Amino acid sequence: MSRKKKNKKGGNHNPNNPQQSHSQKKTFKGVLEVTRSGMAFVIVDGLTKDIMVKQKNLHTALDKDEVLVDVLKAAHNEGRMEGIITDILKRNKTEFTGTLQVSKSFAFLIPEKGLFMPDIYIPANSLGEAKSGDKAVVKIVAWGEKSRKPVGEIVEILDASDTNDLAMKEILIEAGFPLSFPKEVIAELDTIQENISEEEVGKRKDIRKILTMTIDPVDAKDFDDAISIRLLKNGLYELGVHIADVSHYVLPGTELDKEADKRATSVYLPDRVLPMLPEKISNELCSLRPHEDKLTFSAMFQMNEKGEVKQHWIGRTVIHSDHRFTYEEVQEIIEGKSEGPYKNEVMLLNRIAQTLRKQRFVHGAINFSSQEVRFKLDETGKPIGIVIKESKEAHQLIEEFMLLANKTIAAYVGKLRINKQPIPFPYRVHDTPDPEKLKVFALFAGKFGYKFDLTTPESIASSFNKMLAQVKGKPEQPVLETLGIRTMAKAIYTVNNVGHYGLGFEDYCHFTSPIRRYPDVLVHRVLAECLANSVRPDKQMEQKCKHSSEMERKAMEAERAGNKYKQVEYMQQFIGHTFDGVISGVAHFGFWVETVDTKCEGLISIHNLNKREEFQYNEGEYSLVGQSTGRKFRIGEKVSIRVVAASLAKRQLDYDLEDELTGTGTPAAAPFQHKRREDRRDDRKGDQRHGDRRDDRKKKKDKQRPYKPWEQEGKAPHRAPEVSLGEPKPLPVVDQVIVETHVVPVTPDVPETPATPAPAPVDKKKPKKEVTEKVAEEKPAPAPVVEKEVVKKPVAPEPAVKAPAKKAAAKPAAKKAVPAKKAAAKPVAKKTVPAKKAAAKPAAKKTVPAKKAAAKPVAKKAVPAKKAAAKPVAKKAVPAKKAAAKPVAKKTVPAKKAAAKPVAKKAIPAKKAAAKPVAKKAVPAKKAAAKPVAKKAVPAKKAAAKPVAKKAVPAKKAAAKPAAKKATAKKAAPAKNKKSKK
Repeated sequence: MSRKKKNKKGGNHNPNNPQQSHSQKKTFKGVLEVTRSGMAFVIVDGLTKDIMVKQKNLHTALDKDEVLVDVLKAAHNEGRMEGIITDILKRNKTEFTGTLQVSKSFAFLIPEKGLFMPDIYIPANSLGEAKSGDKAVVKIVAWGEKSRKPVGEIVEILDASDTNDLAMKEILIEAGFPLSFPKEVIAELDTIQENISEEEVGKRKDIRKILTMTIDPVDAKDFDDAISIRLLKNGLYELGVHIADVSHYVLPGTELDKEADKRATSVYLPDRVLPMLPEKISNELCSLRPHEDKLTFSAMFQMNEKGEVKQHWIGRTVIHSDHRFTYEEVQEIIEGKSEGPYKNEVMLLNRIAQTLRKQRFVHGAINFSSQEVRFKLDETGKPIGIVIKESKEAHQLIEEFMLLANKTIAAYVGKLRINKQPIPFPYRVHDTPDPEKLKVFALFAGKFGYKFDLTTPESIASSFNKMLAQVKGKPEQPVLETLGIRTMAKAIYTVNNVGHYGLGFEDYCHFTSPIRRYPDVLVHRVLAECLANSVRPDKQMEQKCKHSSEMERKAMEAERAGNKYKQVEYMQQFIGHTFDGVISGVAHFGFWVETVDTKCEGLISIHNLNKREEFQYNEGEYSLVGQSTGRKFRIGEKVSIRVVAASLAKRQLDYDLEDELTGTGTPAAAPFQHKRREDRRDDRKGDQRHGDRRDDRKKKKDKQRPYKPWEQEGKAPHRAPEVSLGEPKPLPVVDQVIVETHVVPVTPDVPETPATPAPAPVDKKKPKKEVTEKVAEEKPAPAPVVEKEVVKKPVAPEPAVKAPAKKAAAKPAAKKAVPAKKAAAKPVAKKTVPAKKAAAKPAAKKTVPAKKAAAKPVAKKAVPAKKAAAKPVAKKAVPAKKAAAKPVAKKTVPAKKAAAKPVAKKAIPAKKAAAKPVAKKAVPAKKAAAKPVAKKAVPAKKAAAKPVAKKAVPAKKAAAKPAAKKATAKKAAPAKNKKSKK
């Protein structure tokens, strides 16, 4: 019987086995992500769930590689498909850093970064002078046919003694950027003609006699844009935007072009720039240096002083820059502090730019602002100060004219057709926000009193601008700005022109920075073909756009990592010091605080918070809420923090709240009541006796306890995972008008002592940047803005008052009780938590078995043990194995016959718990949590409480009566080793 007929009859056909039938095999293209456990997943566009790939089926694929995957097993019961990698379409990176292990005839590089990265074999003939223990950069050149192991060659031996240089290079390699240019590219540079021939000048518009100037950062070397201005006879002004003609030197198909395409962008780290193009092109041939003739691509506009464009011209030109301005010089002229050269022309340009800016916001642009930091470095690259960059009118002058040129070029090409089809062109697009994200954001903003009209894209933009204007200078400004940016779509490169929502433009592209962005080079090439009427559509344009978008994201991640490294390095000298900060992100495991003056972000762990009281994450409010006092820590709030750790290896800062939460967070309604010294001492003793014995048991049970999301209560009705400011993630690329930033070591004119300069308070917020080119990026690179040096006077380190590990902290107006596993309170119901068995209900005389206690709407109810979820205003009950006694109930607790002692003020030995009517406190086992007004007792395995009934409650562990001063188990000696649980 033929296979076809056999399959038709249904004989032995298994659709999950791709080897049986090629017609059943499914193949997908996606990006591989390897987890810490070694399991991998292929992320495929259009699939709701990733495809799981086991280690044995990865073959040679590495993290972030673009791959083809065949499905081995179909998904079952909402699970994932399982697959096998069949081909690697594109490697994420080929160069790796690590440590060399050298043998006689070969060596291995042991990579330091990368999940489950195999060691790289290096043959003896490419070792050179390398020796064991050297740090090196190795490039993978092949994979063994049989061993399937990588074979590499040494690119560079790193100087391990220069920790700063080593760290910056590792960041670049980790992001997939090569540190040097290939030999072929360097050789090709020698063939480029440097002199501008008269023949070439004859092909261009000669505007060398028109006043032309550049405006750039003080430390810039690559000037890729210039502006010219003159008054015409017709009374209009001719304003020219002139961009370095990189496409004249970098020709399609050359080694130089291939390398530029591969890198796609320059990378700006705090102490260096990794250029997209070799310095001979970026800093010499194409840089529009003053008093030199240069080849440019220009957009020239005839306009009046109101910025109304009457006509424009686009084409290739030759210019001669008359003056090189810095932003600071132009700003001084604008503010009237300087009588610099060409003052009238600068003032005219500024008036036109400000008019264009106002018109842009009227037509729907969103006025997001950003604050960035810049590091003041010594000669070794060590940060000795941090300054905050402010965008002023000098920057806006350049921004507006660059936007005008970009918009005009995109509109010109967008109207053209070839064979009735649009020309493939790298537009810069920004789609409208996701409606669901907007709803969540509008609800959040509404809590601060800001209203949003979500009916149309125009009304949304208007609402954003209204909010951004009203929020200026208020505590919630950084939060709402950051969260607002995250609701936006990502700005990307694509041939599909959907417009730019953030800028309010129907057509937009990047034309003005070809020295540092490859899409700009592509724009120049297509534009030249259109002007020459010889368009050759590039079928690979969309693929090039995707690659450029991806490399842009990687570059911004590298820049963020570099900034974080320098911030950690700078804050190392301030460990133990106190700073003012703003909560910048909240998650279930803690919250992030960004210092006001230095924008250095660190984490305050929930482990530290839980030493004072138990906190739970409220996703709807982006806050952590104290279950006892109701104290909240939410995004945008000001707190005082102490620096406790700064790890360069992890690029991570750890903070703690100063003075154990005193004066920070949103306080509960009731005022804080200090306990007497004797009470605090009793607290500590009780905690020590109760705490240590149960540690090991709780650790084991915590590991075995399954995660039960349905048991978590009190969540906001609206979920906001995509918009959540939980873990601070890089902001989406939303094209903000950001002018060029060039970062090179800044050596101070006046010697400074690294130990003294501390940041000074500048009330600004850095939006976790991970990737935020906000509402209209222009000019080369992140915005250099007029810098405001921060000189902080750190508060002298004071000893932090730390709560002992298992000690109950005094809570405002709360009589303390301690829950066992996770005490939960319910809003208005007085409840008993059953421990694996029945619980008594005050209003309903019915026993509800634990683990399946049904919630009764009005009845006072029993809540299952293990993980009772917190309810906001409730009188809290203690969960399983530690049931809480009701405040009004007068109970006797027989623990293997324990007698109740009405006025006893004495600790009762183990297994014989006595109730004490006047006591204020029950001592917990593991984590002491204060309850708002509840008087609590801690019963043992089977506790049932009735509010008015006098009832005997059996217990294996001591149960405290609501009025009891203290119940202590087993009169145990103080704990030997008290360690806080983390």
